Amino acid sequence: MAAGLGLAVFAPGFGELLHAASIGNVSVPIAIGLLVMMYPVLAKVRYSDAAVIGRDKRLLVSSLALNWLVGPALMFALAWLLLPDLPEYRTGLIIVGLARCIAMVLIWNDLACGDREAAAFLVALNSVFQVIAFAGLGWFYLQVLPTWLGLPTTSADFSLWAIALSVLVFLGVPLIAGYLSRLIGERRRGRDWYESVFLPKVGPLALGGLLFTIVMLFALQGRQVVDHPLDVARIALPLLAYFAGMFFLGFATGRAIGLSYERTTTLAFTAAGNNFELAIAVAIGTFGATSGQALAGIVGPLIEVPVLVGLVYVALWLRPRFDVTTRQLPRPPESVSAQARSSG
Repeated sequence: MAAGLGLAVFAPGFGELLHAASIGNVSVPIAIGLLVMMYPVLAKVRYSDAAVIGRDKRLLVSSLALNWLVGPALMFALAWLLLPDLPEYRTGLIIVGLARCIAMVLIWNDLACGDREAAAFLVALNSVFQVIAFAGLGWFYLQVLPTWLGLPTTSADFSLWAIALSVLVFLGVPLIAGYLSRLIGERRRGRDWYESVFLPKVGPLALGGLLFTIVMLFALQGRQVVDHPLDVARIALPLLAYFAGMFFLGFATGRAIGLSYERTTTLAFTAAGNNFELAIAVAIGTFGATSGQALAGIVGPLIEVPVLVGLVYVALWLRPRFDVTTRQLPRPPESVSAQARSSG
């Protein structure tokens, strides 16, 4: 994040170059980073097991309720409570709340030892709902609900093409690549070779892609963050409350309905994360690149990345408190466990 902001401030031409390297509202460098980040995680998924997730009605119903009922409603409430005098930022935050996460959540879930197959299934499910429900929910939360409550309304024309393109690029491509990798690798060399030889070689790409994406994102949009520090602080407050609130609500829900640690963690992170790329693209496409709505979308990952990294450690700290009787929990990724030992 610091490196990206540094590039935005001291090498403004780099940000202009990134702006030019776009197809529609999709930044090509950021798309490349996200694809590199997501491919190893989706290559690890055992897709034959992921199909079984659909039978867990507790997980599916809880996830859909948290993502499409509770999440947007909570962001709407926080935006109006904490930004009543800033309508542009308030609208931008509501758009962030509607863009459910289909990318980085896979990394947070993996680091916290969540259920990889469940995460892939829920992310795919969210992507379908995103295409179907995003525009309708935007109309409801920006025009219908404010009218019912006697509040000012906001007009917004969401592009279904922009939403579908975001889902296709940031989920469809790496999902297909991950599925074909496992299918072809297991058929040709067997599951043992695929999981013990191939996956360890491609695994480090995930964190590399994550770091590259963060640097590119803040190099692309960092100038606005630096130019509006007080506004960023105002926008950050409801975002902090939202990410933490959704995570702990997801964790409490999973524990209350008797899910395992792995699936509870997956439920919590899929509820807490947001599709920042879609939110930024929609805000820019609808209100303009220099609008307050776009700035609110840009601040989203500025707050989400460090908060959800911190929540990975919270999840690992809560892990021993689960009574696991069905199967042994996986070991944390070495990078996380080593950092945990050094900080503890």
